[in-house]
Amino acid sequence: MKTGWLWLPVPRQNQPMREFSRRDWLAGAALASQAVSQPIVRLPQKVRVAIIGLEGHISEILGPMDRLPDVQLVAVYDRDAQRMEDVVRGKHSGARMYGNWRDLLDGEKLDVAGVCGDNGERAGIILECARRKLNVVAEKPLAITSEDLDRIKQVVASSGIRLTMLISMRFEGVYRALKQIVDSGEIGEVAQISAQKSYKLGDRPEWMRNRSTFGGTIPYIGIHMVDLMRWTSGRELVEAASFQGRVGFPQLRDMENTTATIFRLDNGGTGSLHMDYLRPDTAPSWGDDRLRLAGTRGVAEYQAATGVTLVTERKPPREVSTLPPDGSLFIDFLESTYLQRPAGLDLKDIFRVNEIVLAARTAADEHRIVRI
Repeated sequence: MKTGWLWLPVPRQNQPMREFSRRDWLAGAALASQAVSQPIVRLPQKVRVAIIGLEGHISEILGPMDRLPDVQLVAVYDRDAQRMEDVVRGKHSGARMYGNWRDLLDGEKLDVAGVCGDNGERAGIILECARRKLNVVAEKPLAITSEDLDRIKQVVASSGIRLTMLISMRFEGVYRALKQIVDSGEIGEVAQISAQKSYKLGDRPEWMRNRSTFGGTIPYIGIHMVDLMRWTSGRELVEAASFQGRVGFPQLRDMENTTATIFRLDNGGTGSLHMDYLRPDTAPSWGDDRLRLAGTRGVAEYQAATGVTLVTERKPPREVSTLPPDGSLFIDFLESTYLQRPAGLDLKDIFRVNEIVLAARTAADEHRIVRI
């Protein structure tokens, strides 16, 4: 995760915020040093931000703030008082802490709300923010039911607010490189996509162990890769068949630790996404993400162990060493909202990936192929 001032170890799949590891501090320090040389972004007005719920990728919001002199964190809410204290310490010491998110919305004059609590409560908070005409930066998925997703679509349209979602992987240079390769035509028409997400289990919070507050592993982490599969390939996912389950680890209860989904692409091609929480603690990184795009003229893929690689009908396998720079989802959202710049992640894509992961979960729940 990117962060400029403080490494907050919640984004790595909801580890308790106060458990800092040496790896976290080293990674955070390295990223902070990189941020020093990045340009300052000025906005035409002061932007007051609150974060409601401190689960998930909150450093996607807090990390870039060193580059955003016109943006201020004014308030936070979380059920865990220690988490709030960890966030407001130091640079954000002026932010007020609330024990109830409705009290926060009533008590603050805001421009943007970061909605990052547990999955089950997210839709209701987004709906309330939209009714109050607040722009929203939400964790993923937006909702864990299709009915709540439809309500969000309706209220966003009627309120005119700006909404984004923290699926930030498309702003990483390695995936931007894959998209550039496909857009150049070098591998031809993409006919097969293979994707993986594998995580260490860690210490999962109680809300992730209950379907009513978690919503399932496919919507929760699959949404990242579904976005990348569509965005990098230029193809649409139109049908899904899935399996999901929990093997071992009875303490997880409703939380699946293994899933597999097969997609049909809009051009008759195929895609696959397999995910697990089975990565051993001895592994060198928290996660192992992979994406492979096979086209009619070649194959481009990314995995951490090998980087971005490319093989085509005209050239032998090689590593792509010159990559686009990483971007910031939050800065992109602010620039599109307040500077009228084109958004790197638009609302149509946000709603579509939510629809796809909910359909893929339905395919697993009901043991059938689902048209998306």
